[in-house]
Amino acid sequence: MEDINDNKNEDLTPKHEHSETSSENSNTSPIDDQSLPAETDISFKNRIDLSELQEGIALIKNEIGKVIVGQKGMIDMLIASILANGHSLIEGVPGVAKTISAKLLAKSLAIDFSRIQFTPDLMPSDILGTSVFNMKNSEFEFKKGPIFSNMILIDEINRAPAKTQAALFEVMEERQITIDGNTFKMELPFIVLATQNPVEQEGTYRLPEAQLDRFLFKIDIDYPNADEEVEILNREQNLKGTLKTDQVKAHLSRAQISTFQGLVEQIIIESHLIKYIADIIVNTRSNPFLYLGASPRASIAILKASKAFAAMDGRDFVTPEDIKRAAIPVLQHRVIVTPEREMEGVTTKQIIKQIIEAVEIPR
Repeated sequence: MEDINDNKNEDLTPKHEHSETSSENSNTSPIDDQSLPAETDISFKNRIDLSELQEGIALIKNEIGKVIVGQKGMIDMLIASILANGHSLIEGVPGVAKTISAKLLAKSLAIDFSRIQFTPDLMPSDILGTSVFNMKNSEFEFKKGPIFSNMILIDEINRAPAKTQAALFEVMEERQITIDGNTFKMELPFIVLATQNPVEQEGTYRLPEAQLDRFLFKIDIDYPNADEEVEILNREQNLKGTLKTDQVKAHLSRAQISTFQGLVEQIIIESHLIKYIADIIVNTRSNPFLYLGASPRASIAILKASKAFAAMDGRDFVTPEDIKRAAIPVLQHRVIVTPEREMEGVTTKQIIKQIIEAVEIPR
């Protein structure tokens, strides 16, 4: 039997898949002429005006930064999920600002917001709504549930039973629900942000792979460092009884968000980078350390997320760095480690990193 302690030094990538990608490849600047095919003629002057988008993002970050200390990676991914019109699953131990971050993000946008606390006794009708008999006209009328909003925070999503979790399938994927044969469309933008605690298992229900696949990102939140902890305490001391959310103002309207989402869809991605995404995905399916590889939905998610990251950086074209930046948060909840490797402590994040390093960056 293999020594579990050897995992840290072990190459998790199959030898036949490991390319001879050198360190200079991974350090090549995204806009270096050598990183582009000879036939590609790219003008590095943006063809899409992203100035308003960047100004809007800066305003959102400034508002959230009034309350949240650090966590820049989480904030960037939450903003990217909105630009890519996708949902996000936020995972972290209690007290690391999962819920308050989602609330602040919603408050920085001039959109409708609702929060649903998942509990073991929560029923699907408590989320979606139900038909109520109207005594005046002797007809059933549909009473909408809290899911009918622009941004929905689902707190502790893994505390509700499977039938309640399953009620989210259609609405998250198709932005509509079907009740009693009637279809109700969601008002756009429609974004679901869900939180869960990875430590506490009592009274929780593991999310099925089919539902995890509906989330664009899985965002892991770490503890703050010592300096950030001091800053958190100083800000708490200076609140003096005021609410944290009162410090945040709304800046972007529904129309602006829809416009920004449209701009992101226009971001250019060259054909060789589309193949790069496909190569990463295919490698997850043939990797012997993964029991379940990524689906085509995952490759589409990387495509959309990389465009969002490019737009956030002020570029109207995708680079390999954008794809690598998107790969881990897009894939880590969509692939499953084999039981043997899981027992040895190997994580999906480690394997995905190895796959990214193994797949040759296109030139």
